[in-house]
Amino acid sequence: MNVLVNIPLAIAWLALSGSIMTTALAQTKAQQIDRLLQQYVANDQFNGVALVADQGKLIFEKAYGLANREWRIANTKTTKFRLGSITKQFTATLILQLVEQGKLRLEGKVTDYLPDYPKTTGDKITIHHLLTHTAGIPNFTSFPHFFETQSRDPYSPKAFMQKFADLPLDFEPGSAFAYDNSGYFLLGVIIERITGKPYAQVLREKIFVPVGMANTGYDSAATILSQRAAGYDKSSTGYINTPYLDMSIPYASGSLYSTVEDLYRWDQALYTTQLLRDSSKARMFTPFREQYGYGWNIRQEAVGQDSLLVISHAGGINGFLNLLIRVPSRKQFIVLLNNISHIPLHSIQKNILHILHGQPVEPLKRSVAEWVRKALLTDSAEEVHRKFLAWTSNPIYELDEGEMNSMGYMFLGEGKLEQALTLFSLNVDAFPNSWEVYDSRGEAYLKLGNKVAAINDYKKTVELNPKNTNGYSILKELEKP
Repeated sequence: MNVLVNIPLAIAWLALSGSIMTTALAQTKAQQIDRLLQQYVANDQFNGVALVADQGKLIFEKAYGLANREWRIANTKTTKFRLGSITKQFTATLILQLVEQGKLRLEGKVTDYLPDYPKTTGDKITIHHLLTHTAGIPNFTSFPHFFETQSRDPYSPKAFMQKFADLPLDFEPGSAFAYDNSGYFLLGVIIERITGKPYAQVLREKIFVPVGMANTGYDSAATILSQRAAGYDKSSTGYINTPYLDMSIPYASGSLYSTVEDLYRWDQALYTTQLLRDSSKARMFTPFREQYGYGWNIRQEAVGQDSLLVISHAGGINGFLNLLIRVPSRKQFIVLLNNISHIPLHSIQKNILHILHGQPVEPLKRSVAEWVRKALLTDSAEEVHRKFLAWTSNPIYELDEGEMNSMGYMFLGEGKLEQALTLFSLNVDAFPNSWEVYDSRGEAYLKLGNKVAAINDYKKTVELNPKNTNGYSILKELEKP
């Protein structure tokens, strides 16, 4: 018996079946991501909005927690968050656009575009050095007591540039890597000098309007900005409003705000030549020292049996901590915008990547820093130390050096000096080869009046990191007769 088959109908049915399977799979991934994030929220490790795309298609978008704790206003998909250092990739794009227009050279020196910049350093530093954090300019956010004494005051870009322009370099340009907000601040000044327009206006004209990023811009406390999230820090007993920061300070290194949907538009635009030529994007995404390109970190990451090229950047600024991840080979995109500072987000993105690639999710671990915080409120230093050893030897707990350090400064800022010293000392025990832990404990000793112990710690921090200019300057003051 002959069976007649309607070939076009069969093909259509197969296509429809494939579409249904793809949709079902996407829904499964979305459900897994939602369950994962709900666990992080319950564990007090995420409060914000997440968006995930796979194969260039949006598969997940959801808001968690509160945009404003005082009014109990929930985060939504359209909540605007301060981006912090995610700003740097936009600054880098403007620079590459000027290179394409022939108005700038990557090998050009700072003094080629800012003739009034000190020649002793400006004649050595190239635009490439600034983009890759290899210029050696002292990082202004690392200046002693910067956040307490300078970060609240408004400055013009030219005026604030003077804060670091005359300082000696930490190292010869191109010889080392040191993450540097001063370098990207300087790039903003150069953009303004070449275009004759404010940095914020150039961003709007050259990136935000062409891409359709209507909910992205340069943040300012004076602007009435609808759906802006408030920023929060953790204190020893709960949450507090984050300290005020004048947004003229982060400038081209960290002053933008945006939404997850606008950042998805940005991600999609980077797959086209709308903003940059392919050759410029190849340059941007080429890793130099410490796997840093132009405004992006570029690294290989193992996910199951796959080794993925991951392009990412974090953004931390008073009261906010964010993360943006691109996997170009799969057109995958993850953005986590979060309005509580000092929350480690990398484990979230790692688990989301595992879900996207069909790999098992790593079990959530309890934060040792959080448990130490609670114990310091009730227990003696000896008891906290005993518990710390038990927690760090238990695989269900996770110790993060940066989170511990931030927690120590939280106690220090509240005047709880003994608790801060205990926490910093635990961090020194756990990470004895880190220069930052000695630098932080030295500050605690100094506030407690223990000059001898402070000198020992500052000697150790500059021994481990000879580029720690802050440590050298404090040590110099302490060793004066």
